[in-house]
Amino acid sequence: MASISLDLDNQWSYMKTHGDPGWERFPSYLETVIPRVLDALDRWKLKISFFIVGQDAALDKNKDTLKLLRQKGHEIGNHSFHHEPWLHRYSKRRLKREILEAEAHIWRVTGEKPVGFRGPGFTWSHALMNVLSDAGYLYDASTFPTYLGPMARMYYFWTSELTRQEQKDREVLFGGFKEGYRSVKPYFWQTAGGHQLLEIPVTTIPVIKTPFHLSYLLYLSRFSEMLMLLYLQLAISLCKLTRTAPSFLLHPLDFLGSDQVPALSFFPGMDLGSEQKMALFHKVIGLLSRHYHLVSLGTYATFIQALRATHMVPDN
Repeated sequence: MASISLDLDNQWSYMKTHGDPGWERFPSYLETVIPRVLDALDRWKLKISFFIVGQDAALDKNKDTLKLLRQKGHEIGNHSFHHEPWLHRYSKRRLKREILEAEAHIWRVTGEKPVGFRGPGFTWSHALMNVLSDAGYLYDASTFPTYLGPMARMYYFWTSELTRQEQKDREVLFGGFKEGYRSVKPYFWQTAGGHQLLEIPVTTIPVIKTPFHLSYLLYLSRFSEMLMLLYLQLAISLCKLTRTAPSFLLHPLDFLGSDQVPALSFFPGMDLGSEQKMALFHKVIGLLSRHYHLVSLGTYATFIQALRATHMVPDN
């Protein structure tokens, strides 16, 4: 079993994190990318998890498009309301407001109450885990166990015009070096209320802890498609060797080219055309589906919860 999820970061949220002007008008590509992604998933008969930003659900212009996700039978997750990678700086009171406000709008628009959460920019805190546990969430999926987070953040800052304060706000974007020591396998957080919350990390290659989510694979394909496929095969082999069930991550920009979103041309891999990206997506999913039964994070989380009694999933 392997789980598939997509963080539904919108154009404005990328611009906001990058420090670009105009994000406050909430420019969106959801009407373009969501039907495109749904058609691609239908081809493989896949049901995955979509993590929605609450601000997008709060805007009437996105209502009909977001409804399509639930109508197609996909799981709906919470990706915070304001999509701020400095979520770890929030107080518990502010975190609670952030989570519940997003949840309310997502629930209103899609008809589904989220039971899974992923922090923007892989940001998290112990206070967040307590809030999610108190709110009855089934799982969190915010951790990203890799040593490469600081390098990715350095590149992001290099391509932006962020002020020193804005860079400080984003100082844990993509995680710190110590995140590489975290488990790539699911585990349980012990929360302040005496409960446990399931953590499903975004899987990186076991042992070496380098990413292999689709955005990373697309970047590698710019040098060689064969290299990309060999790298993915290495990831699958090490996951099997270590008995790690992959949690595979997608993003909207994995399906869009800079010709469609010129404002995001700074993002790695945006020099690839949308049709080329779509062809590579199908090759990647084809390879994964030959080795795994592909499911949503919610389905996988329910399966993991069933293993608790066997003590196969450790506490953190």
